[in-house]
Amino acid sequence: MKSLKKFLLSKNFTRIPLVLTETNHFEVSAKINGVSGRFILDTGASNTCIGIDKIEFFNLISEASEVKAAGAGATEMETLVSNKNRVQLGHWSKKKQKIVLFDLVHVNEALTAHKALPVDGIIGADILKKGKAVIDYDKRCLYLRNK
Repeated sequence: MKSLKKFLLSKNFTRIPLVLTETNHFEVSAKINGVSGRFILDTGASNTCIGIDKIEFFNLISEASEVKAAGAGATEMETLVSNKNRVQLGHWSKKKQKIVLFDLVHVNEALTAHKALPVDGIIGADILKKGKAVIDYDKRCLYLRNK
């Protein structure tokens, strides 16, 4: 019987390591427009998001957005949107990716209160869907399919 890893790698998936944090979230490293950052993997977040304070850090071009963000403990937050970004996780990448920008202070306060490191953003279901994601909880890794 083939392992999940061997099977997925044979189907042109890329394996990306995940780190389980003190808050029981999976953390993943990603590059946005060539700049490395720390992100939470969130299957419940519809969009990939970055903290509004990281616009210059990740070379994002932002514009006003009609979208209101809602998340754990916060609702109706103002957002900006940045289009045409390159997102890279391991050897998997996506060009022309939309990223929602909003204030992640409440997220990072919750993380640091539990002795976890703050994050630059959230990798959401939009990327997971595009990459036909498979999450291996036991082996703590994410697989995304290359085109």
